[in-house]
Amino acid sequence: MKEKETTDKLQCQILVETMHFHGVNHAVVSPGSRNAPLIIALSRSRIETHIVVDERSAAYVALGMAQQLKAPVALVCTSGTALLNYAPAVAEAYYQKIPLIVVSADRPQEWIDQDDSQTIRQFKALDQFVKRSYDIPARCDDDTAVWYAERIAHDAMMEATSLRRAPVHINVQLAEPLNGLTTEPYKLRRIHHFPSYDGICRDDIIKLKEQLLHKRVMIIAGFMETNEPLRQALNAIAANDYAVVLTETISNMADDFTINAIDRTLLAIDENDKRYYPDVVITIGGAIVSRKIKAFLRKVKPDHWYVGLNDVTVDCFQSLTRRIEANPDTFIPTLFQDSLTVKSFCTIWQDAHTAGLRRHHKYLEKIGWSDMKAYETIFDFYQQNPDNLIMHLSNGTTIRYAQLFGDRVIAPNFCNRGVSGIDGCTSTAIGAAMVNGPAVLITGDMSFLYDISALSAITPKLQLKIVVVDNGGGGIFRFIDSTSSLPELEKYFVVKRNLDVEKVAASFGIKTYRADNADSLYEQLSNMMVEDGPAVLVVKTDGKRSAEILKNYFKPIK
Repeated sequence: MKEKETTDKLQCQILVETMHFHGVNHAVVSPGSRNAPLIIALSRSRIETHIVVDERSAAYVALGMAQQLKAPVALVCTSGTALLNYAPAVAEAYYQKIPLIVVSADRPQEWIDQDDSQTIRQFKALDQFVKRSYDIPARCDDDTAVWYAERIAHDAMMEATSLRRAPVHINVQLAEPLNGLTTEPYKLRRIHHFPSYDGICRDDIIKLKEQLLHKRVMIIAGFMETNEPLRQALNAIAANDYAVVLTETISNMADDFTINAIDRTLLAIDENDKRYYPDVVITIGGAIVSRKIKAFLRKVKPDHWYVGLNDVTVDCFQSLTRRIEANPDTFIPTLFQDSLTVKSFCTIWQDAHTAGLRRHHKYLEKIGWSDMKAYETIFDFYQQNPDNLIMHLSNGTTIRYAQLFGDRVIAPNFCNRGVSGIDGCTSTAIGAAMVNGPAVLITGDMSFLYDISALSAITPKLQLKIVVVDNGGGGIFRFIDSTSSLPELEKYFVVKRNLDVEKVAASFGIKTYRADNADSLYEQLSNMMVEDGPAVLVVKTDGKRSAEILKNYFKPIK
């Protein structure tokens, strides 16, 4: 046997190295066939491995170790009923708040319930007595599969050892052959965890500040509620050139010195020019809408720090190195107090922001009536006439156009970006107006008609205005790469309905308006605004022409 040989099952290498990184120094294993790759990885690692034949006893042995060590201990079994024998000890560990790391080897998913030997439904078999259950697929032969196994392993260890400590269960699917060896051990990407009990400790903050010294730093704010202290803090960071601050439209963080339209700024840079590459990206808030920034950062792979109180490990750019459990509004200002980052990095991004805005205005001047011109008019109107409104944006086309006008969209604004579906956009806006009106919903005809039953909840005094951009179906499908060139586009994706939006709204007793050019749109927005009660404004555009205009907007500058 060569000295550095280990199992060739990459997911087993990843799991064992991750466990050791997060403080596992002891493992209790029981003999088996399916778990052979795990035993090989453990026996040739820095984790001390103990053999106990009976799984029921093995689990209690691991429990006793963890009690005394006050540290996580791994527990590894083969497939089948072996896992079920762990249940009594795992239940005991759950109520004692002891972080057992339960690892079960399993057949590949396709062989479950196929009368193959030692196959049962193992995933979530211990769900009542573990903090979380994980399942790692058998295939681990490309970058995405490796990233997934790595993220799952880190997340499992963080969950077991942070806040309320408890067992976790990691089910590892393994395909034959099981005895393969390799001399190329995996180099683990380390994700450091900073759990928050009463806030991040002072020593950790000092270390994190030191890691930003002389680095090119970018902050990205995803969707979140309005938070004035955080908005001011981010603007001050951007104003002092401590970091480039990119704010998504629905982050409600836009300000004078932040970059408030990410996509149009990215259109003004050369993505192969490494001067624009951050060393560290810090994300706060929820999911990011911009596909362009996600693609850019997945290519660049900077150190990614996620700051927030989340119950999962968020590794959106596939380069996470720090998971920091802290409230951004208190942590971010402290982190950047008297920061010594690379200020020239902020300057070139601000120059790109200015160039992107100039390009944006130049393009809008030459296009005719279309979705883009309609959204420009709508956002301009409400910026000039906010009237204490809350704005709701539907998913699909609307939120993507809003990203291009981030400096004009009023706050507070909301969008259902937790899952990003079109269902319920109208209902959500109605609910908001019921308890906190007045409100305006900007939506498309497909989203509006999808949630048509919501209109029955609108009362005559509800202060909700709905602007429907009617481009004849699902306009987003005419734009996105996955559907725009398909011959099935119009019939199966755009799906133009034989329903008149105006007549639908009128049938519910709602006052309706109509616009089909920029001048009439601005006039009707003004008329609708003074309406006492609910109203719907239908904005008619040409869907096919609008899609071409949007595609041309995103074409690189020649």
